[in-house]
Amino acid sequence: MIDSLSGQMTINKICANIGIPKSTYYYWKKHNQADKTKSNYHPAWSLLSDEKEQILSLMNSEDYYDKSPAYIYYSLLDSRVYLCSIRTMYRILKEHHQSKERRTIIHHGKYEKPELLAEQPNEVWSWDITKLKGLAKWTYYYLYVIMDIFSRYVVGWHIAYREESQIARELIYQSLLKQEVGRDQLTIHADRGASMRSKPVAFLLSDLGVTKSHSRPYQSNDNPYSESQFKTLKYQPLFPERFENIESARDYCRGFFQWYNKEHYHSGIGYYTPESVHYGYCDEIYNNRSEVLLDAYFENPERCRNRIPTPLHPPKEAWINQPEKEVIKTKCC
Repeated sequence: MIDSLSGQMTINKICANIGIPKSTYYYWKKHNQADKTKSNYHPAWSLLSDEKEQILSLMNSEDYYDKSPAYIYYSLLDSRVYLCSIRTMYRILKEHHQSKERRTIIHHGKYEKPELLAEQPNEVWSWDITKLKGLAKWTYYYLYVIMDIFSRYVVGWHIAYREESQIARELIYQSLLKQEVGRDQLTIHADRGASMRSKPVAFLLSDLGVTKSHSRPYQSNDNPYSESQFKTLKYQPLFPERFENIESARDYCRGFFQWYNKEHYHSGIGYYTPESVHYGYCDEIYNNRSEVLLDAYFENPERCRNRIPTPLHPPKEAWINQPEKEVIKTKCC
C-alpha cells in the first residue's frame, strides 16, 4: 500500500499518516525482497522435482519396495549407479509420507483380501508350517499341518528335517486321498511362504481340481485357523522347550493330534470335538446334551431360573475374512 502511494507523497508523510516509523517500512521492504529472492533460489546441488520422482519410483519398485535406503544405495553403487545420498533418500520418503513400512503402503493394495466360506467339511482347508526346536542350538524340525476350517479337524500332518515343496506336495496329496475329496470341491488356503507358492504344489492342486488361495503379504490374520492351532500346540503344559530328536517330536505330535481331533472340546465349534463335527455325529451329541439339561430343568426348575437350558449348536459356517454385513437403516413413520 505504501509503495502505491509513494508517487503522490513522500515516504515520511505516508508513514506519519498511518502511524509507523519510517525504519519499520524499510525493514518490511527489505525482508519481502529477501523472501522473493529466496523462493526463486535453487541450489546447484539440489535435486529437481523430476529427479526426486525418479528416485521415489525406483525405491518403490518391485526390487526395492521392502528394502532400506542404505540397502538400495549400496546395491546401486555395486551396479555403478549413483543417484543421491542415503540421507536424501530418507528425505524424499519423508516428503511422500513413506518413511515407515513402505511394503505395507505400496504393495498391499495389489492383493485381494481372501474371503472364504465353508459350510461343511472338506470345503476349505488351511495349512502352514511351524518350527520345533531341536536339542542343539539352531536345530529345528519342521511341522507341516493341514486342517479343515469348518470342523477344525487336522486332516494331515508331517514332521521333516527341512521345509521343502515336495514334502508339502506329498502330504497334501495323501490327505486328499484319505478324505476322498473330489474335483472342484475344495479350496486350500495358505500364506505366501516358498513351499506354499511352489510349482510342485501348484501343479498338484491344478491337476486334482483344487482351488488355491493365499494370504496377503505380512497379514497373519488372513490365516487365523492354522495360527490358532499352532498356539494350542505350543501352549500345552507338556510341550517341551526342545525335542531330543525328530522321533521324539513325532511321538509328541502323534499323541497331541490324537487328543486334538478326538478328545479336545474346541470352543470355536461349540465345545464339540473336531472329529465329531468333521464326520457328522455332533447332532447326536447335541441331542444327548439337550436331554440331560432338560431332565435337570424338570428336576429343579428354580435352579435354572425357570428357563430350559440349551447347549451350543454345532457350527453352520466358518469364514476366513467374513465380509462386513451392510446395515439397512429404516426410517420411522
